[in-house]
Amino acid sequence: MPRRPSAPPASAADTVYRHVKDALLGGRHPGGSMLSEVDVAAELGVSRTPVREAFLRLAAEGWLRLFPKRGALVVPAAPGEAQDVLDARLLLEGHAVEQVLAGPPGAREELVATLRGLVARQRDALDADTDDVDLDAYADLDAQFHHAIVAAGGNAVLTQVAGTLRERQSRMVALSVGRSSARAATFVDGHEALVAAIADGDAAGFRARLAAHVHDAHGTAGRHGGQR
Repeated sequence: MPRRPSAPPASAADTVYRHVKDALLGGRHPGGSMLSEVDVAAELGVSRTPVREAFLRLAAEGWLRLFPKRGALVVPAAPGEAQDVLDARLLLEGHAVEQVLAGPPGAREELVATLRGLVARQRDALDADTDDVDLDAYADLDAQFHHAIVAAGGNAVLTQVAGTLRERQSRMVALSVGRSSARAATFVDGHEALVAAIADGDAAGFRARLAAHVHDAHGTAGRHGGQR
């Protein structure tokens, strides 16, 4: 059997791009902070050229704003962006759960099993002894949890929309959790409550718990009276 060709190695610019973007999404470079080409190049052991290319790509995506000879500003979240993302999540996830609960019992059981597995992995990502969190793993698992709910609804267009929210959501989670394992643990408790509502076939309960969960996690009251 012929060997499948291996993927080409990542370019230096791709490596820098992924490194910086992971740091942005993980909250290690908060909005309003400045990044230096020289510092990033020294940290990764590359020349400034791939760093400049990575910065240009991140600027085109809206994460950075470039200032010649000064560096790159991490663009803060726009006013109302957090609430926009959370409103979209409430709509997408609530609709998806309704579709799952209206379908065959096996679909609900499969989703519940998937979500329980993700919750268990989130628990493993927390270090209760040092009050530190594996923030990258936690944020990624949080995004996977909510994405799995939308995907289970079976609407490819809505699942794609949810995917576009994933990076924004990851940064919001990272900034809201900080480095507190106790705070992160309360969010995982919220996930367990969501799974319980799905397991019970309670769509209304799921919506109410999801509204409370996103309000508690991100400190937003919601445009519709902060329903809980």
